[in-house]
Amino acid sequence: MAEDLVDGLSGPRVRSAARGIRRLLAADAVGLADLSGELVTAGTMPPEADVPAMVEHVLHTENRCKRAEVVSLPLIVHDELAGVLVVAGTARMTALREVATLGETALERGRLEASAEEAAEAELRALRAEISPHFVYNALTVIAGLVRPDPDRSRELMLDFADYIRYSLASHGEYTTVADEFHAIETYLALQRAVLGDRLRVQVRVAPEVLPVSIPYLVLQPIVENAVRHGIEHRPEGGTVTVLGEAEGTDCVISVEDDGVGMDPAKAERLLAGEGQSTSMGLGNVDRRLRNVYGPWFGLVLETAEDEGTRVIVRVPRFQPGVMP
Repeated sequence: MAEDLVDGLSGPRVRSAARGIRRLLAADAVGLADLSGELVTAGTMPPEADVPAMVEHVLHTENRCKRAEVVSLPLIVHDELAGVLVVAGTARMTALREVATLGETALERGRLEASAEEAAEAELRALRAEISPHFVYNALTVIAGLVRPDPDRSRELMLDFADYIRYSLASHGEYTTVADEFHAIETYLALQRAVLGDRLRVQVRVAPEVLPVSIPYLVLQPIVENAVRHGIEHRPEGGTVTVLGEAEGTDCVISVEDDGVGMDPAKAERLLAGEGQSTSMGLGNVDRRLRNVYGPWFGLVLETAEDEGTRVIVRVPRFQPGVMP
């Protein structure tokens, strides 16, 4: 019943849920109605009962209604009317109440799963919108300053900037590939090197066998941006960002390391818990998304100490059912 009602009483599998309830109660007929009053039935309701009127009665009063051997009961989820269960037959009232409770639990589970999906989509939208105005201003200023002395370099950086914006804001699907994420990383780092000059040194190495691995969209880029913005930019002498991707058995392991200012491990723990400042690039957001997709054994590992730099490790399976770009 939980699977059949995951999309609510207006979903495509309501009739299957009604058939299951009918078998469970050995009833003559079972119907389920949403708040619009539209009834989906399994079996034939007795015409003398005027079932549509019974459904309307429950929808308006939220009280049980019984006529002859037909009973209609309200389905309540979170103290709100969610629909109506109608049963024709000789089933005992205790059994009807028990089945109604099962239906309410199934509808509640469906709502929770829908809320979780909406929350994940909201987090992804938040990541897409989290482009630093400071970075955009600096990148465009550098590009504008190169238009006359080095037009070819200016054009190259403008194309990089367009790629960066398109990837960060475009309506992608939920998943992409390691290859696409690494392309976005290289585009971002090219722009930051133009802004920071010799203060930013970059090493990017990725094994060919992990390039086609599917991963959630916008997982790696925020980590790299975090390394530059909070690790390197605050050091007058700059530093190095190293991004490595390799296969370890059935896993894909990607590390983003900087030799910047680092942080207190307690602060890192708060960041992963989603309790960091609004200026952070949402490491907790990324960690939650990875765990939601792959389970609690995966996610981010953050190694850091003050003045010792930061290393963020992403471990995901090289293949996961349902994770396709």
